[in-house]
Amino acid sequence: MRLRSALAGVLVAGLAAVAAAPASALNPQHAGLQVALRAQGLYLGPIDALVGPRTVAAVRAFQRSHRLRVTGIADVRTRRALGPLGTPLFGSRTLTRGTFGWDVSVLQFLLNHHGVRVPVNAYMDGPTVQGVRSYQRALHLTADGVAGPATFAALGLQTHVPVRVAYHTTASRRYVVKPGDSLSAIAHRAGISLAKLVRLNELDPAKPLLIGTKLRLPAAVAARPAPTAVSASNAASVRASLDRWSTHYGVDPRLARALAWMESGYQNDVVSSVGAQGVMQLLPTTWTYVEGVLIRQKVRHDADGNVRIGVAYLRHLLDAFHGNERLALSGWYQGERSVKARGPYKVSKAFVADVLALRQRM
Repeated sequence: MRLRSALAGVLVAGLAAVAAAPASALNPQHAGLQVALRAQGLYLGPIDALVGPRTVAAVRAFQRSHRLRVTGIADVRTRRALGPLGTPLFGSRTLTRGTFGWDVSVLQFLLNHHGVRVPVNAYMDGPTVQGVRSYQRALHLTADGVAGPATFAALGLQTHVPVRVAYHTTASRRYVVKPGDSLSAIAHRAGISLAKLVRLNELDPAKPLLIGTKLRLPAAVAARPAPTAVSASNAASVRASLDRWSTHYGVDPRLARALAWMESGYQNDVVSSVGAQGVMQLLPTTWTYVEGVLIRQKVRHDADGNVRIGVAYLRHLLDAFHGNERLALSGWYQGERSVKARGPYKVSKAFVADVLALRQRM
C-alpha cells in the first residue's frame, strides 16, 4: 500500500507538471517531452527534464506546424499529436521489453540520472532492460528487468545522485570493464593518466581490453559519474546524414530516421551487450559485409559512416524481400536468413510495428 501511494503521488505530480510546464524545476516527465521533440528535429538541447526557453520554443514550433493552439505547453492535444512518443505518461503502465513510448523515455532518463547508462530512445530494448536490472539490484529489488510499481516508487522517491568523492588515502578500488570501454576512456573518467592506469594494472596497452576484466583504480580519485543530462547535440547532423544517404540509396528517409531512432536515439556512442555499435547499432560483421560485398569500399568509423553502412544494409534488405518493409525490418532485427527460414518472430513484429508507427511522425 505504501508503494502504491508513493507511485500515485509520482504520477499525479507528473501530470500536473507537464500541463503547467514550469521553466525552473526538474520534473522527469519533461524528459519524455524533450525526447519526443528531439525525434522531430525541433529540440537539440540536452535531455535534462528542465523546461527552458529551447524546450518551450520547440513545443511552439511543433504546435504551429500541426495547427494546434500555440501555447508552448505540452497539453493533451499536443502530446497526442506527437504520436507514439507522446504517450503515455510515466507511471501509468508496467514497462517490459519491447514497450515503446513517452514513459520509456522518462525511465531511461531516470536511469541515466541515477548513474545507469542506457540509450534514450523511448524503446525498452535489451540495454534498457539490463539497466533496469542493474538499478533494481542496487536498490535490493527483484532484478527482473520489469519496471513496475516497486521500481517506479524507488525512482520517484530516491534522491541520491552519484557525486565525485575526494579521498585522501592511497588505497585502490575495483572497476569491471564494460562493453564499449577503452583504457583511455577509463583513465579519463578516473582522473588519472593512461600510463598510470597501465602501470597500476600491469597491462599491455597494445593488447585488446577484454570485457569483464577487473582493473585497479586509485581510490584517491574516484571515477566521475555518468552525466545526468543526455546530450542531443548531434541529433541535427545525424538526421542530415540519414537524409543524405537515404536519398543516395533510394530509401524512404522517414523509415531510415525511425529505424535509427529505435536503435540508438541518434546516439553514436551506444554499444550493446553483443557489440552492436553507433547510431544504427551495427555489428562488426555487418559493417564488414556491407563494405566488402555491397558497396565495395572502406567507410570511416564515425557517425556519418555508421549511417551510410546502416542505410546501405537497409536497402539490401528491402531488395532481398522485394520491397516488403515489414519483412525487411524483421530481417534487420532478427537476421535475413532467419526471417526467410522461419518468418518474423513475435518480438520482431513488435519492433517492426513500433518503427512503422514512428515513421509517420519523423
